[in-house]
Amino acid sequence: ASATLLLLLLLIASAGVTWMSISEPTPGVVTFPVGWVIGGLIIGLICAMVSMFKPPLARFLSPVYAIAEGVVVGALSRAYEAQYNGIVLQAVGATLGVFVMMLVLYRTRIIKVTERSRRIVMGMMMGLMGFYLISFIFGMFGAMPSFLTDSSPLGILFSVFVAGLAAYNLALDFDMIEWGERNKMPAYMEWYGAFGLTVTLVWLYFEVLRLLSLLRG
Repeated sequence: ASATLLLLLLLIASAGVTWMSISEPTPGVVTFPVGWVIGGLIIGLICAMVSMFKPPLARFLSPVYAIAEGVVVGALSRAYEAQYNGIVLQAVGATLGVFVMMLVLYRTRIIKVTERSRRIVMGMMMGLMGFYLISFIFGMFGAMPSFLTDSSPLGILFSVFVAGLAAYNLALDFDMIEWGERNKMPAYMEWYGAFGLTVTLVWLYFEVLRLLSLLRG
């Protein structure tokens, strides 16, 4: 719990500093720091990949990830807020609400994580990443699926699905943390579990933010 709290504090602090560093020359238009966002994404991806294959390094890489991803969160949140007033507060509240709900459902064993459910969710996540990659490649040639960016019923339904997948992934993180405590795993596993939970929360927040923007659109 202490490791997760520290990572979230680092992420929030980084996001706050980034938010305040972005200027808004005219109402509704922000000076978007593209370089910061790309740099934060690259650093975050490297930290995630290395930690995945070298869990002992998570205690060192997870704070770096939290700070780098905080830059991305702060910049994108500022851009969304400039376009949709009040949306960030709504997204933060919804993310916290989903987190608490999933924790209660997991603790009361209404939601049970099994090997089968874990395989299904992981398979869906890999399929989603593959779909995003293919869409990105097609988008370079102007052929990106329209429902990824518009507020059509299909676009909203897809966003709800992805947000739901991110929410269920919280249960997988809770299960991994509980498994580590139950089996008295090495101390670095606490950081590894906290890292995974932070990654999922950031993902969930972005999906909620996107869904809210589609609903407003």
